[in-house]
Amino acid sequence: MFSTDLTVETPRGPATVTVTEPAGPVRSLLVLGHGAGGGVDAPDLVAVHAAAVVAGVRVALVTQPYRVAGRRAPAPAGHLDEAWTTVVSALRVPPLPLIVGGRSSGARVACRTAATLGAAGVLALAFPLHPPGKPEKSRAGELPGDVPTLVVNGDRDPFGVPSAGGVVEVAVRPGAVHDLRKGLPGTVEVVTEWLRRYSWAL
Repeated sequence: MFSTDLTVETPRGPATVTVTEPAGPVRSLLVLGHGAGGGVDAPDLVAVHAAAVVAGVRVALVTQPYRVAGRRAPAPAGHLDEAWTTVVSALRVPPLPLIVGGRSSGARVACRTAATLGAAGVLALAFPLHPPGKPEKSRAGELPGDVPTLVVNGDRDPFGVPSAGGVVEVAVRPGAVHDLRKGLPGTVEVVTEWLRRYSWAL
């Protein structure tokens, strides 16, 4: 496997991307975004990235323009979605299946844009169902209605855990909080099994 670093110009400024190629034939493209105040070096993203590449998936880790510019406060949702769709559109290579995803804020962006991008699947790590302590402000409506989606959340996540239904599968990781550090090997196993089930991985 080998990695390439790219810069993609978007309407919201430059985004940076690290694309890692598997050693053998490429089965699909998985594009992952980071959380609101974090980066693509989050433990769950790093672990999923490594396992997916071994399973024959080309993986792209995307850093949003606001983080490239050194800001920690996230850009408005519309700006995030606009930058994301620009980057993903530049990376995709039809007819290779496209899976979009990310953790927390990045998961929300992937969910909101999946249908527009024509994604085959969505991987949502630590989807923040609501702000902590405010379950009435649900973001369940952002989950896709017609794209196969895997949500992986900890059962102790203060941002809540979405409910499964329709095309949305939910894997609840026991003892894990929002960072999904606890039981990370199990999380990786759940993700790779999901990718293989849809023939997006070896």
